[in-house]
Amino acid sequence: MAKLYFRYGVVGSAKTLNLLAVAHNYEQQGKRVLVLKPELDTRFGRELVRSRAGLRRNADILVNEATDLNFGRFEGVSCVLADEAQFLPVRIIDQLRELTWRCDIPAICYGLRTDFRTRAFEASQRLLEVADSIEEIKISCNFCNDKAVFNLKHRGGVASADGPTIELGAEEKFLPACCRCYREQLEPGLRP
Repeated sequence: MAKLYFRYGVVGSAKTLNLLAVAHNYEQQGKRVLVLKPELDTRFGRELVRSRAGLRRNADILVNEATDLNFGRFEGVSCVLADEAQFLPVRIIDQLRELTWRCDIPAICYGLRTDFRTRAFEASQRLLEVADSIEEIKISCNFCNDKAVFNLKHRGGVASADGPTIELGAEEKFLPACCRCYREQLEPGLRP
């Protein structure tokens, strides 16, 4: 039986690069993949799935609050890949779960576990609840060599926990941070 995978990591951990590599590997074997992404992610273009390393491809399905996955569309598909899964509606996560059971097609979701306030995104929470496999894509802290676990928001070079939960950006706005550095950046008086 096919599985639902959640591969998560902090900003800059090469999640999209991993997704694009998996898509390439399937296609090199003559297999068909479908890539989906949230419609609200327009950082690199409405339909474009792009890694910071420069690899890119167009999404096959753009997802918004009104989207329903038509399982008939997945005929002949070997794998479904979801980029920026934290921004998907929870209903889509449940439909991907159902797709693995009904159609025996693996679904691999890539995304953030938490926002810049360390709170789980709803879709990520659902993935943590229903995924068969949960894998962390690791990267080191921007400020030290420890493993990064949080997304630290910077505004004008100063750490911030203000603003809307969903705020698009990359390294110009968010940095990977370990727990200690995350706290020290937000509360500079805590430094030893």
